[in-house]
Amino acid sequence: MIGVAVTVAGATLMSGLSAGVALRRLPTLRLQLAGLGLLGVLLPLAAVVLSGVVMFQSDHDLTILAVAAGSASAAVVAALILARSIARGVEPLQRAAASLAAGDLGARAPEPDQRELVALAETFNQMAGRLEELFDARTQLVAWASHDLRTPLANMQAMLEALEDGLAEPEHYLPALQDQVRTLGRLVDDLFELARIDAGALTLELRDAQLSGVVRSCLRGLEAEAHARRVHLSADVGHAVTVRCAPDKVERVLLNLLTNSLRHTPADGSVAVRAEPSRDEVRVIVEDTGAGLELDSEQRMFDRFWRGDRARSSTRGSGAGLGLAIARGLVEAHGGSIWAENRPGGGARVSFTLPAP
Repeated sequence: MIGVAVTVAGATLMSGLSAGVALRRLPTLRLQLAGLGLLGVLLPLAAVVLSGVVMFQSDHDLTILAVAAGSASAAVVAALILARSIARGVEPLQRAAASLAAGDLGARAPEPDQRELVALAETFNQMAGRLEELFDARTQLVAWASHDLRTPLANMQAMLEALEDGLAEPEHYLPALQDQVRTLGRLVDDLFELARIDAGALTLELRDAQLSGVVRSCLRGLEAEAHARRVHLSADVGHAVTVRCAPDKVERVLLNLLTNSLRHTPADGSVAVRAEPSRDEVRVIVEDTGAGLELDSEQRMFDRFWRGDRARSSTRGSGAGLGLAIARGLVEAHGGSIWAENRPGGGARVSFTLPAP
């Protein structure tokens, strides 16, 4: 009878091992843990049943103990197998996190077998990719800011040295020095505005405002430059179009977009502002009759300091390349979105949305 009990206990243990291996093949951790709980109930129940059978056929307590020990051991072994499987799935993610914490921004987690860990690994890799993008953006920001600060400072230094050496009269360089100071001031203001946007410290005083008044204010400020460039400015915004916004911030967005369009529209061209209201939002459109956007400009023209196309060319007087990046930050702070595309008839079109009252 003892041999039978040992055989039953061994069979139960092998059943537990087989169940542990089978649990590892389940696709999700939830199913694995549920299966382990079910196994933890069934094996002790089987041990009780087998112990009862043995009790009716044997008077040896050792036999009953062997059956119970085998059944309990099977549950323990199955739990250990499952725990090792879960730990092996988490270890690669742990190593990737340690590498990222050590400064390796290219560290990525491999795709595990369990579905929950797959989602966790994907989220981790997205986070790591975003951190790498932010680090690259910070590096570019420092590089471009240093370049744009260095140029006017060098010009001012040269003019001051010329004045010190008596090579020029102060009134000759005074307007130029004032222009350089204004350039530096605008760059510092733009950098400060971007820092507030990135830090989430931008505060907006939202109120219901007529969009036509904001558009007219922007057009009045650009009439002189448009006349000098022989570019026609127009607006098609109804007086009844109302948006929920901070008018001064929306005016800055429009001013940046109109200035960018105006500087890249040839003589005898036109720049227009339109509004398309809907139930929940108002779409504001700024379009021109210029050369249009280059291939990758639609996705990258709102990146700060990007100068790969006409919208970021500092040689044509478009500043430090922060205006469109600030426009995107201000629009998104209102809960809207901004995008750019080419017009079917030629030229560029930039659209952004604002919430309706």
